[in-house]
Amino acid sequence: MFEKRVTIPELFNRIDVPVMTEILEVIQETENVKTFTLDISLNAKPGQFVNIWLPGIDEKPFSVAEDNGKTLKITFFAIGEFTKKLFQYKKGDKIGVRGAYGTMYSWKPETTLALVAGGYGAAPMYFLAQKALETNCVIHFIVGAKSKQHLLYLNQISALPKSFLHIATDDGSMGHKSYNTELLEKILQKHHIHQVFACGPEMMLYSVYQICQKHKIEGQLSMERYMKCGFGVCGQCVMDNRGDRVCVEGAVMTTKQLSLIQEFGKYHRDKEGIKIKF
Repeated sequence: MFEKRVTIPELFNRIDVPVMTEILEVIQETENVKTFTLDISLNAKPGQFVNIWLPGIDEKPFSVAEDNGKTLKITFFAIGEFTKKLFQYKKGDKIGVRGAYGTMYSWKPETTLALVAGGYGAAPMYFLAQKALETNCVIHFIVGAKSKQHLLYLNQISALPKSFLHIATDDGSMGHKSYNTELLEKILQKHHIHQVFACGPEMMLYSVYQICQKHKIEGQLSMERYMKCGFGVCGQCVMDNRGDRVCVEGAVMTTKQLSLIQEFGKYHRDKEGIKIKF
């Protein structure tokens, strides 16, 4: 008998060569944000990311908004050349996808969790909430944005069982006129929260980190750095001073892990490796 040969994608439970897949549905979330439902599953877990490839253009990483075993969703903001081009794609078009990559959120069943989302970070946080609720957790979902028109996934979050939605906007156009991190502070003072999870801009994450340290509570934060390969070979997303690769040792990193990284909350590097201060 011949022994079955295990391929690299099978070994790591991922696809490392882009597979062309059809866009099954396009939802216009806001003026500059869309959600694509793709005709593929990569068995992604909450917190993981995939690389999207547009032939002849480029390839970029995207957080997974949902993977139900049949289809995969991404929610993205048209901000750069690549995402503005992706924004033009329609239902029936095909794009390349590979992954899933990176670490994932982990939680204890039957506990109370605080989820902090900034901007389109609401999408991967919603994915986490769905899975956590399957293990009988209670969710305090904190969503923040500059103003009402930039808030995402409010209807979906409101429909979740055993969940409490908290809204913060910078201008006070909806919910509390404050940062979502200020709401997190109040919730931690009022409720017994076992773990904190966050996805959003780094300065928001740094504030969440400081609050977790103050309250001596475990936090898991989704980091962003400029990525190329997605699986730890190119070194583009390495963080000072430990050399942690965001695509392998992250993107989800614990507050304990981040306490040892000197660049967190201070600077990041562009595609040339030049330091850019926050």
